[in-house]
Amino acid sequence: MKVMAFNGSPRKKWNTATLLEKALEGAAAQGAETRLVHLYDLDYKGCISCFACKTRGGKSYGTCAVQDDLTSLFAEIKEADAIILGSPIYFGDVSGEMRSFLERLLFPHLVYSSPPRSLFPRKIRTAWIYTMNVLEEMAKQLGYDRFFNSNAQFMERIFGHCQSLMCYDTCQFKDYAKVVADRFDPDKKQQRRREVFPLDCRKAFALGAALVEKNGIGLGSGTRNRDMNLPWE
Repeated sequence: MKVMAFNGSPRKKWNTATLLEKALEGAAAQGAETRLVHLYDLDYKGCISCFACKTRGGKSYGTCAVQDDLTSLFAEIKEADAIILGSPIYFGDVSGEMRSFLERLLFPHLVYSSPPRSLFPRKIRTAWIYTMNVLEEMAKQLGYDRFFNSNAQFMERIFGHCQSLMCYDTCQFKDYAKVVADRFDPDKKQQRRREVFPLDCRKAFALGAALVEKNGIGLGSGTRNRDMNLPWE
């Protein structure tokens, strides 16, 4: 079994990347082959609306026709058993690199039929991992839940399954004294990094393991981390 993870953060050793690594560790513990891809290392753009993937009888029907650093990855994804997408939240959305990746990942498989159907060759397990600077309560006030649910629904439509793990109130900087960020309490941020982030890492590990286990854990439609029957709860 192969599990691929895609890091939509420009940072390779901070919150999002760490959680993705933990998820892959969980998958590897169940015997899966794993790979972590840093999207910011790649040269690509979002969908260019050429519609070659939708052209009747076209050689690229159901496949993105653009040739760049994503081409080989999309072929590899078709052979994977599970994929995990991770991104920080910037201005209420995923990062620009992740958004461009998502357009190219999903659109070729989406058929403009009634009802819509997927051209992806089989069902695979997928997951989102989100990191953000806001508290959970603020995220709800800002309507992030609708955004998270929408992303999960798109993944379910194309691939069949999706789970989501949210990591709130993250520590953005190692040293808050070096940046203008007076609205935050550095001590509270560091305390949360010490006390809560390790729990998020455990959740990510369990999520990765759940994607691989034969029967899965909480692999229902649109499962959220607080609804999952995971071992730490």
